Amino acid sequence: MTTLAKVPCSIVTGFLGAGKTTLVRHVLENAGDRRLAIIVNEFGDVGIDGKILKGCGVESCTGERIVELSNGCICCTVAEDFVPALEALLALDSPPEHILIETSGLALPKPLVQAFNWPAIASRVTVDGVIAVVDGAAVAAGRFADDPNALARQRAEDQSLDHDNPLEEVYEDQLLCADLIILNKIDIMSEGERERVSGEIKEAIPRAVKVIQTQGGRLDPTVLLGIGAAAEKDLAARPSHHDNEAEHDHDDFETFIVEIPSVESPDDIIDRIARTAKAHDILRVKGFADIKGKPMRLLIQGVGARLQHQFDRSWRPDEPRNGRLVVIGQKGLDRETISRSIAGD
Repeated sequence: MTTLAKVPCSIVTGFLGAGKTTLVRHVLENAGDRRLAIIVNEFGDVGIDGKILKGCGVESCTGERIVELSNGCICCTVAEDFVPALEALLALDSPPEHILIETSGLALPKPLVQAFNWPAIASRVTVDGVIAVVDGAAVAAGRFADDPNALARQRAEDQSLDHDNPLEEVYEDQLLCADLIILNKIDIMSEGERERVSGEIKEAIPRAVKVIQTQGGRLDPTVLLGIGAAAEKDLAARPSHHDNEAEHDHDDFETFIVEIPSVESPDDIIDRIARTAKAHDILRVKGFADIKGKPMRLLIQGVGARLQHQFDRSWRPDEPRNGRLVVIGQKGLDRETISRSIAGD
């Protein structure tokens, strides 16, 4: 009965570009009159995901119920940011019936789950479930090595390789902590790739976790909400590469914003971004562009040189029509060259 009295929270985790924001937005748009709240954590002070969610126009999820945390990785700033954010949502006159927490692509979910045992919030909230969103097409293309033992053997044989791969560790930790795994972007995977990646994911997890295949994050909200895992009481079943570490860092990554002037057509800006991403090994891009003569803003999201775009909503009368794109990659990006290339200078 104690668990039932708590506000359930779903932690949505997943690597950069897996489709977390798209999934959360779909849940918002299809949850009926259920009062939802969102805590969205972005890598760097960028504010793009929050704007995407606030622009969906769902009456049951007003602006005061969408909280953006951009002071750093949510799993590293629990005391400073996450706990106060939860307390603020719970203090609303009409508190949420369910809270969705979208982590950054670099966050480790287990420290966040552990935070639900903090005395300040332990009696008020519970982790209904950890949902890991996987970019199926990226995994099928070999972006990650799914067998840790094979990876260890490969590293031992080639002394030129880096023996610490935080990208892979983050990916595996997200899978290992999950109560539900969303294999997303199956529309750009073959049937054989879907079966192979699903099998590899199941083999990597030492317990039974359901893998659901989706495209565009389209999933019945009742599947995602109401898992009832109480994950904060089940930490031992969720192993992590970082269980014996006091903290982890993200020094291998950097993020910056490119200001984009108005462009003639969507193809113009998409082509520039694709060429730039390929030339500079960019991991992730997300943002908006202003298309001349169009009343709506263009939403742009991409993983590497694979990009998606759509007009998501009209520019507001009091809103500057400024295009902004967040670029995320590993340390050493040539910011000046990338900015000039994307902006068309």
